[in-house]
Amino acid sequence: MSAIRHVEVVIPAQDEQERIGDCVGSVSAAVDALRSERPEISCGITVVLDCCTDDTGAVALELGARLLSSDACQVGAARQAGTADAIDRAAASGIDASALWIACTDADTVVPRHWLSRQIEFAGNGNDAVIGTVTPTDVSPEVYRRWLREHDLTEGHSHVHGANLGFTADVYLRAGGFRQSESREDVGLVERIRVLTSRWVATHETSVRTSGRTESRVQGGFASFLGELSAEAT
Repeated sequence: MSAIRHVEVVIPAQDEQERIGDCVGSVSAAVDALRSERPEISCGITVVLDCCTDDTGAVALELGARLLSSDACQVGAARQAGTADAIDRAAASGIDASALWIACTDADTVVPRHWLSRQIEFAGNGNDAVIGTVTPTDVSPEVYRRWLREHDLTEGHSHVHGANLGFTADVYLRAGGFRQSESREDVGLVERIRVLTSRWVATHETSVRTSGRTESRVQGGFASFLGELSAEAT
């Protein structure tokens, strides 16, 4: 496995002007932390505007993100577009797919400062993918208790979240990439990566905080699951 030379964070966003600032701000802090520890690694942040009609792009651009536009209105297609763009730009700069790390999160998510540094540490130990956990914010105590009962926030957990996922571009390409599906594009990719290699880690060390909203923009998404828990709690 080649040493990582570039990290690109890909963030799909659909009308997220109220949340994208906190997201990109937290990712920028994680980028700064990685650069201070590993100055030889370059970094970038790409926000994919997926059928946006608000000021998400303006907010992200002001914070230094690179913008792409998608009219697919599908999170899988948006992640695919952002990742493909990163791979193409890296190749044009002479960076091999095995030396490119893609980190994925969502526009309603805030990552910790060590988020990228820890992923790159895992990569340096030979891992092709890092599968992290998420914790919902702004939910009632009862919904949170129900959520915890169904989530194993430990090392070796079984969960997959597009809001907290990292991988080499090489294993991504070999696994067939993100599929243009409305939801569960993250689960499908990880399933195919696990078929290809045992060099992956499921960890709670990179855990992120994500929105506790219950009105989902995709069928079967994280918000749909929280909505079901909220209904059970009432």
